[in-house]
Amino acid sequence: MLSADNVKKKAKALGADIVSIGSIDRWEGAPRQMDPRQIMPEARSVIAMGFRVMRGSLRGVEEGTFFSNYSSMGYGGLNWLYMPMVSINLAKHIEDRGFEAVPYGHLSPWRAINNDGSLRDRSRPAGHGKAAPDVMVHLRIAAFLCGLGEIGFSKIFLTPQFGPRQRIGILITEAEFEPDPIYDGLQLCDRCLECVKACPIGAFDPQKTVKVNLAGREVEWMDLDLAACAMAFRGAQIDDDVDEEDSYVNHAGHRTRPGWWSPFKKKPGNIYTHGQAICGARGCMRACMINLEERGVVENQFEKPFRRRKPWSVDWTAEPPESEDPVKDWTPQSENIK
Repeated sequence: MLSADNVKKKAKALGADIVSIGSIDRWEGAPRQMDPRQIMPEARSVIAMGFRVMRGSLRGVEEGTFFSNYSSMGYGGLNWLYMPMVSINLAKHIEDRGFEAVPYGHLSPWRAINNDGSLRDRSRPAGHGKAAPDVMVHLRIAAFLCGLGEIGFSKIFLTPQFGPRQRIGILITEAEFEPDPIYDGLQLCDRCLECVKACPIGAFDPQKTVKVNLAGREVEWMDLDLAACAMAFRGAQIDDDVDEEDSYVNHAGHRTRPGWWSPFKKKPGNIYTHGQAICGARGCMRACMINLEERGVVENQFEKPFRRRKPWSVDWTAEPPESEDPVKDWTPQSENIK
């Protein structure tokens, strides 16, 4: 028998850590380009699944010694490998019982809108009243409408199980399931603004917020400077004259490269199309996680605190060294190389 309980148990057996279901009516009033009914007009339910980001995947960025793990195991590997496999197999489980299901991909490069919600000049609606291809369902809003948790003041999605440490995947289906209530438990975000204090480039502005009405509930988060975030996250600076080999083009169309403060002289290769996580979500993820753990409001607790010594960080405020090559004279001590 196909039921909400059955589907949630199956999703967890396949690898999801947390699962919740929302009824499609909660998307009433959604922007056309973000409405799951544009993908499946007969949709009745949206299933939201959370996949934990291992606390250990943040360790190497915290220490400044192992950046690729967060980009791969805590980001790209989840988005492009693990979550699609779970979603595909859950969709098979539903379709084998006679109901159509859409295993929604996490980050489709085909989507018609940018991260800021503006329409890209790359596609047009295939018919009257239709969205331009491809529709992008807002995953954090979907997780909220399914009852998985809350959207923090930083816009990071928070759950009582893992705080900010999860990626969200969804599945849209014409099967009608009993919905879970929208989260109304202990308030996770207390607006401590640790995310603001720890962000290396000041991408958050507590005085400038975005307010949206989601299924009758007013939700507010800080406006995020996406261009600054993208640059800080990758430890980069704008340099449109730099050679293509050592750079990449950011969301604003500018060519960027690692700044002098980056531990990498040249841009490392992308992992599953994701960037280098030089910042490693220092404010929005790590500072938030530390606050929630110290307050004891997340279920996934650990024997030792995450921050055990002064963390490595990008110093965006310091002046560049006088040397043309700030790392050319630095040589590791031989006793440290074994």
